[in-house]
Amino acid sequence: MELAQQKRTQLDPEVLRYIEQMEASVSETAERHAALSLRYEQLLEEYRLEVYKRFARSSEKETNQQELFEETEQTVAAEEEQTTTIGSHERKKPGRKPIDEHLPRVNILHDIAEGERHCACGHELERFSEEVSERIQVIPEQMYVERHIRPKYACKYCEGSGDEQKPAVRIAPAPASMIPGSIVTAGLLAFVLVNKFVDHLPFYRQEARFERLGMHLSRQDMSNWAMAAAKKLEPLIELYRQRIRGGPVMQMDETPVQVLDEPERKNTTKSYMWLARGGPAGAPVCLYHYEPTRGLVYPAEFLKDYTGYLQADGYEVYDRVAAAEPGITLVGCWAHARRKFHEAVTASKKAGAAREGLERIRKLYRIEEDLRAGQLEPEQFTARRREHAEPVLESLRNWLANKSETVVPSSLLGKAVGYTLSQWEKLVRYLEHPELTPDNNAAENAIRPFVPGRKNWLFSGSPRGADASCALYSIIETGKMNGLNPFAYLHYIFTRAPLIADSTEWEELLPENLNIQEVNKAFLATVRWI
Repeated sequence: MELAQQKRTQLDPEVLRYIEQMEASVSETAERHAALSLRYEQLLEEYRLEVYKRFARSSEKETNQQELFEETEQTVAAEEEQTTTIGSHERKKPGRKPIDEHLPRVNILHDIAEGERHCACGHELERFSEEVSERIQVIPEQMYVERHIRPKYACKYCEGSGDEQKPAVRIAPAPASMIPGSIVTAGLLAFVLVNKFVDHLPFYRQEARFERLGMHLSRQDMSNWAMAAAKKLEPLIELYRQRIRGGPVMQMDETPVQVLDEPERKNTTKSYMWLARGGPAGAPVCLYHYEPTRGLVYPAEFLKDYTGYLQADGYEVYDRVAAAEPGITLVGCWAHARRKFHEAVTASKKAGAAREGLERIRKLYRIEEDLRAGQLEPEQFTARRREHAEPVLESLRNWLANKSETVVPSSLLGKAVGYTLSQWEKLVRYLEHPELTPDNNAAENAIRPFVPGRKNWLFSGSPRGADASCALYSIIETGKMNGLNPFAYLHYIFTRAPLIADSTEWEELLPENLNIQEVNKAFLATVRWI
C-alpha cells in the first residue's frame, strides 16, 4: 500500500489528477448503481404488492407449502381415525343438508292409476310404504293493498250541539304512519330499505323489480321515503350517539364516499363516511356520519369532552384529537401493523424476517382468543392477559429494535418495522381494559357493509341523502350486531315510532331494551309462505 502510494507521488501531476478524477467517477457510478439497485428492488416490491392486491384473495391468512402438506397429513389422519372408529357412531348420510324443518310443507301426491292397482294374480295391491323427496318452491314477493276504512257518523236530527268535544260528524282517527298521507306501511318501508342498505339494490333497480310484479313505485318516491324515515328517527340516532359516547371504549374508522351537489364542491370531489362503534358491554352501537372532508372537524366535534379509550388506526387526526382532549386514551391497532408485515411477505423476495414478524404478532392473537374463550371475569381476564402477553410484547419490541438497524427503512419490511415501533405505546394499551381488543377490526367490519353498496349505487345524490343513508345504516348495522333480523328491527321501529308521544319512549327501541327473540319471531310470523 505504501509502495503504491509512493509510485503515485512519482507520477506527473496531470496524470495523477486524471487518475483521481477517474477514481471519483467510478466511486460515484458505484454509489449511483447501488442507489438504483435499491430503488429497483423497492419498485419491484411495490409492483408485486399491487399485483397481489388486485388479483389475489383479500384474506391476510398465509399458507405456505409446508402448511399445505401438514394440512393434507392432518386431513388424512382424521379420515383414518374416523374410519377406524366407524363402529362406535352412526355414519352421516352423504349428500346435501336437509331443508329447514321450519319451512311449511305442501304435499303433492303422485299415485299410480286406478287400473294399475291390481296384481297379476287378481288381488288388489296394498299400500305399504312411500318414497318422499323434497324440493324448494319459491313464491315472488307478495303484495296486497291495505284498505283502511273509517266510517263516518252524523246525527240526522240536528246540526250538533256546538261542543267541539262532541262534533256532529264523527270518524275514527287515521292510523299512525311513519309518513302520513303516503301509501307507505311499515312492511313496505322496511322492505325497500333492507333492499337498499342490506342487499345493496339501488332504488332504480328496485323500481324495475316492482314493475315486474305489477306495481309502479318510482325511485324518487323511495328516496323521499328514506329521507323522511331518517328525519323521523333522529331521536333514536341521538340515543345511539349518547350510548357510544357513554361507553368505556370507542372505535372509529372512515371510508370514502361520493356525494353530488355539495356546496362549492365538484361532483367528483371525494367525501367521507365516518364510523364510530361503542356503547355498553354486550349491547354495541354503531353510528355513521357523512362529512365532506377527512380532516379534524368531525372527530374533534364528536369527541369533544369524551372520556374513555379511543381505538383507531395510525391516522394522525386521531392523535391531534387525543392531544386536545385530556380524557381520551388513544389505543393502536395491531391489525394495521400485521397487515404491513403481510404485505412484506407477499411482495418481498426474502420474506423470512417479515414472516417471523407475522408469527410474533399471531402469538398475541392466540393468547387473546384462548382467554376470550375461557369466559373469565373482567378483572381476571385483564390480569391473565397481561401475564401472558407482556413477555411476547417485550420480545417483539427487542426484535423490532434490532431489525430497525439492519433493514432498509424504505423497503416494505422497513416500513412495517418503522410503523410498529412508531405506534408502540398505543399498540400495547389494549392490555389496560377488558373491553379493548388488539385491533380495530370491529369498526372495520361495521363499515364494510357500506362498501358493496357504494360499488352498486356509486354515489349519494345530495348531502341530505347522504345524511339519511348514514342514519339508516346506523340503525340496520346496530340491529345486526345485536342479533336482530334487519327487516324485523326496521318493521318494529316503523310500527312503534309513529305512536311515540313522549321523548323517553324512544329508549324502548334500543336493541338493549328489546326481547330480540320475540322481535325476530314476530317478523317470521308475518311471512306469508303459501
